[in-house]
This record gives sequence, C-alpha cells and structure tokens, in this order.
Amino acid sequence: MTTEIIPTLAAFITKNILKQPNRVLGAEEKLISTGLIDSFSLVDLGMFVEETFGVRIDDTELNAETFDTLAQLTALIESRR
Repeated sequence: MTTEIIPTLAAFITKNILKQPNRVLGAEEKLISTGLIDSFSLVDLGMFVEETFGVRIDDTELNAETFDTLAQLTALIESRR
C-alpha cells in the first residue's frame, strides 16, 4: 500500500499546494516544520487524505507530529485502513 500512498500524496502536495508539479518530495522531507506547508494548506491536505483514502483525520492530528513527512502521513493512513 505504501508504494501507492506516497506518490499520491506527493502529487497532490506538489501540484495543488506548492504549485510546483515537477518538484520531487522525498518520503522523509519535512513539510510543516520547515514551513513548506502552512496551516491553511494543512487543512486542504487533511481533507484530501480523508476523501482519497477513506480515513478519518481528527483536527487535533493536523500537526507536525503526524503530518510532517509523507512517511508519517502514510503510516497514519495505513493504521486507519
């Protein structure tokens, strides 16, 4: 499952949030703690995760502890499936 989750997340982030569709995001690249994604974009990402992967994300989980890297986010998604 991880092999399809990370590219899907990366594509959404680079195209819709960063507006840099050709950018490559690594699985361990820091998204929130480096300021790459702001709090408004974090909400959009949370909604995308819920709609795309059919999992529920609590508002309190929209933080750097669970959403800072694609690997962390993938682990959260997989734990909810």
